[in-house]
Amino acid sequence: MKTAIAQISQISPKKELLQNRLVITGLEGKKPLAGTIRISGAKNAALKAMAAAVLFDGPVTLENVPDTADIHTLAEILIRLGAKVAFEKDHTFTVTIDPTTIAGTAIDAESAKTMRGSVVLTGPLLARFGRATFPAPGGCVIGARPIDLFLEGYKKMGAAVSENGQYDIEAASGLAGAEISFEKISVGATETLMMAAVLARGTTTLKNCAMEPEIVNVAEWLNSCGADIRGAGTPTIAIVGTAGKLLKPSASYVTIPDRIEAGSYLFLGALCASELVIENCRPDHLQAPIELLKKAGVPIETTADSIRIVGNDGPNTSFKAFDLKTKEYPGFATDLQAQAVVFLTQASGKSDVYESIFEGRFKYVADLARMGAAIEQTSQREVRIEGPADIHALPEGEQLNAHDIRAGFAMVMAALVATGRTALSNIHLIDRGYESIEAKLSALGAKIERVNN
Repeated sequence: MKTAIAQISQISPKKELLQNRLVITGLEGKKPLAGTIRISGAKNAALKAMAAAVLFDGPVTLENVPDTADIHTLAEILIRLGAKVAFEKDHTFTVTIDPTTIAGTAIDAESAKTMRGSVVLTGPLLARFGRATFPAPGGCVIGARPIDLFLEGYKKMGAAVSENGQYDIEAASGLAGAEISFEKISVGATETLMMAAVLARGTTTLKNCAMEPEIVNVAEWLNSCGADIRGAGTPTIAIVGTAGKLLKPSASYVTIPDRIEAGSYLFLGALCASELVIENCRPDHLQAPIELLKKAGVPIETTADSIRIVGNDGPNTSFKAFDLKTKEYPGFATDLQAQAVVFLTQASGKSDVYESIFEGRFKYVADLARMGAAIEQTSQREVRIEGPADIHALPEGEQLNAHDIRAGFAMVMAALVATGRTALSNIHLIDRGYESIEAKLSALGAKIERVNN
């Protein structure tokens, strides 16, 4: 039975949510966890589909949407702009968005501070209304994420951009097709300008594009509703605009499985589970981490929609260290870097991990060292690890922090590997990207609970 969810969460996490902690009992290096994890819909795809709803002339339906904090945040932003948003919860979320009542085009500072991804709304807003306003985006503090690529793209499509404490973008006569070559690969810029070009006059060609599956997922849905997007998932995308004609909601959007959630549980299972089935996933979207883990000695089997870790508690299941460099898709995802580092603290040998996407993504390293990991940050973008190390909980009264969404999950991994009980704070960040983390882990046999200070 489906139940309508009437109350949308507020933009900023409530005080009691900020005070929540996860208390995790370590497994002392053993691997007793077993069972099945069902992967939720991809947050990073669903958010873009929610933004793309602005391009339609009637209500759109989004299926298999994850119940995460970021989804609620973007829903609240859309509501503030005037849209009508409704959730239905069965086994997964279904979201209905009616964009026809949108009256505002300015994204407020609080929204942008909470979630950097709010900037993707500027593309659809500009395409539909000829204007968009937003402040400097916020979100996870994991390095510089310049918006120059967005602004330069808008300018090439005929928009005027002014800055006075905020960015005001105007295209009174609508956007025009253009050829835009990105100086660097950017998922956000690729998605946002692709959506903006859907309603433009003429053809827009985007070069040096990101190739993530989430981009393909959204593009295919838009095409089924009247858009003309060619080449999504390749370095060059061509969009033939509708010259202002809004899309028809002729098909529901179905969110692909979240490859980052699946990859996160894959690394966790390698360290903590004797047998683990990760279902409702796309192994073909995770080839880079799967191949590395296989080379390390993790016993992995795959089907078209599942990953299995089997016989992972035998006498010969020690893992070999490997070096790692994060890259744009289809390379090793930056969003799996922290999870890989925790895995490598338990692998035999030395590892060098280089972060090529975001330079500020090693804030969690000091916490791992406090727990006993042999890890050193050798530069702003690189860490060196020697394993295996005996990981232990911090002394009573001390707690760990989730520094961002993915590092937060990595610290859950470290706490499970450790000896003793670990308290992890700032878990509202984990909730932004992972649905029901304690419920999913408890079902495998982990001792993990959410408590309020």
